Amino acid sequence: MTKKIGKQTLKLQYPPTIAATAAVVGQKEGQGPLKRYFDYISDDSYFGEKTWEKAESTMLKQCFTLCCSKGKVSPEELDFVFSGDLLNQCVGSAFAMKDTNVPYFGLYGACSTMGESLTLAAMTIDGGFAGTVCALTSSHFCSSERQYRFPLEYGGQRTPTAQWTVTGSGAAILKSNGNGPFITHVTPGKIVDAGIKDANNMGSAMAPSAYETLKAHFEDTGRSPDYYDLIVTGDLGVLGHDTLEDLFRHDGMTLGKSYNDCGILIFDIQKQDVHAGGSGCGCSASVFASYIMQGFAENRWSKVLFAPTGALMSPTSSQQGDSIPGICHAIAIEKTL
Repeated sequence: MTKKIGKQTLKLQYPPTIAATAAVVGQKEGQGPLKRYFDYISDDSYFGEKTWEKAESTMLKQCFTLCCSKGKVSPEELDFVFSGDLLNQCVGSAFAMKDTNVPYFGLYGACSTMGESLTLAAMTIDGGFAGTVCALTSSHFCSSERQYRFPLEYGGQRTPTAQWTVTGSGAAILKSNGNGPFITHVTPGKIVDAGIKDANNMGSAMAPSAYETLKAHFEDTGRSPDYYDLIVTGDLGVLGHDTLEDLFRHDGMTLGKSYNDCGILIFDIQKQDVHAGGSGCGCSASVFASYIMQGFAENRWSKVLFAPTGALMSPTSSQQGDSIPGICHAIAIEKTL
């Protein structure tokens, strides 16, 4: 029996429950409006290590350990780990997980990686291939700047359209049995290339992919945006958020007051000098694992559509003048079945 409805969406027959989440962030993120929701805020951007890259692995491992502790699950009880980051060959995740002795899948979906990991984890459980799975990801401002742009010592000026890579990580443990919230539908995204080449304007580059995925989700499920208490993309930032709303307006449709973006939520745009907002794998991951999931516990919402976005670029592709394709994966999370 197929679980696919419409062209792109999967309706899970055995929706997994999100048993526990954890979020670990850096100092700047801890000074933002979501401070109270994070499990741990580090004052040391090195996390006790000697390099930014090692710091990212340590941060992710800390987040993983916290999530297992909150979920009362030992690593040995996990069937699989799905994890990724922004570093070359996903070494941040690989080195964070190398001593866990858990079957591991390394993923790269750029800033959409938390959506990709949750999607694959949910499908794996629904398919009967696992009972307990961890999905996680991370990013680090300093390691990302060194890889994608310039070392911090360079002191380059950031354009107004640029976004600030979040130093943060998020983890979630999914189980085949539990009391919710549940992942009920997933809409895996297609790559959308709008032809934008400006690496400092990723929000506009990613917005068309968010539009295509959300449009497919609504068409496939027959739901309207009003069905959800919260629709949250990530990490389009201010420009991408507005671009996405414009794309839906051209269709005569609105996402409504329930729509927001992780890149806007995580920082105080006016006070923290992050230009167009937050970005990075850790942005949507940490917002999801803290603010969004805590909202279920506090009864602020019962139905959420979480749709992380990613810019599928590399330093090489940018240097060669290639455009920046986008991707977006949408996950429907509901408090009860």
